Parts: sequence; structure tokens; C-alpha cells
Amino acid sequence: MKIDFSQMAWKLREKIYENPKELLPIVENKRNSGNKIVFGNGCFDLWHVGHTRYLYAARSLGDVLIVAVNTEDSMKRVKPDREPVTPDYERFEIVAGIGAVDYVIPLEEDTPISLIELYKPDIHTKGTDYINKYIPEREVVEKYGGKIILVGDPKNHSTTKILRDIRER
Repeated sequence: MKIDFSQMAWKLREKIYENPKELLPIVENKRNSGNKIVFGNGCFDLWHVGHTRYLYAARSLGDVLIVAVNTEDSMKRVKPDREPVTPDYERFEIVAGIGAVDYVIPLEEDTPISLIELYKPDIHTKGTDYINKYIPEREVVEKYGGKIILVGDPKNHSTTKILRDIRER
């Protein structure tokens, strides 16, 4: 995947890592300096307040927040009922523009398991919609001693609902 940085503000470029492995030495340095690493992920397709609340709640749990954003291909697999509204490279930039976020990486797979194995964050966050839901990453996170914490407001905001409401109007 190639990210088009031509229009992007320089500060945002510093937060986005097209190749997640290139971020690893920075994360390890931060961890070795005593920083708590927090990880989150999502599609972040049509921005709504739930996204903002999720990311700020995740960041409040530690010192460094890494966010994996689904690529268009992975989003089509995890949300087969709808096409992405916003191109992935724009979603990377939008998420990077949120003050709570330190780094953005692409999520090309269906789950962030390989990225979690790479960074071994102290805390992996999921939205409150995962209450009583299976979390595929749980086994990996708990195996190395990390924690999974549900954050954000109650799940009463969603891109799918916003799109449905727009179509119905």
C-alpha cells in the first residue's frame, strides 16, 4: 500500500507509518523509557463523536496511543454489507489529526492480532460495543501479560446508522 502524502500536513506525516515495522523501534524506545503503550483499532469511516470519545478514552490509559486503521480492502472484508465512504489514506490522516493519537498504522488484515504481536501494547482497547462480544485478540494480549479494556461512550453512534438515516431522509 502506498500512502499519498502530497496534500498532507507535515506534522500528520510524522504520525503515520505506512509500514508498521518501521514504528517498532520507536515504540520499543518509548516503552524502555517507561511509557505505557496503548493500542486501538477501527475503520473510522464516517467520523462521529463516538470515534473521538473512544480515542481520547484510550489515550487516557497510557502515554502513547497507536491506532490501526482498516484499509479499504480489510474494511470490505469486515463490513461486507457496505462500501467504505472515505478512502483509507484520508481516514489515516483524519485519525492522525486527533490530538490523542500518537501514531497511525494501516490494518490490512481482518483483526489486529499480528500488529498486537508486533508491538505488545500494555493495553489493547476496544469500544463499548464489545461488551458481551468475542474479542479475537484476547488470547494473544493475555498471553504476553497485556490487558484489554473497553473504552468510550455507550455504543449509540455508528457510521452504519448515520448512513441509514441519510438514505431514509
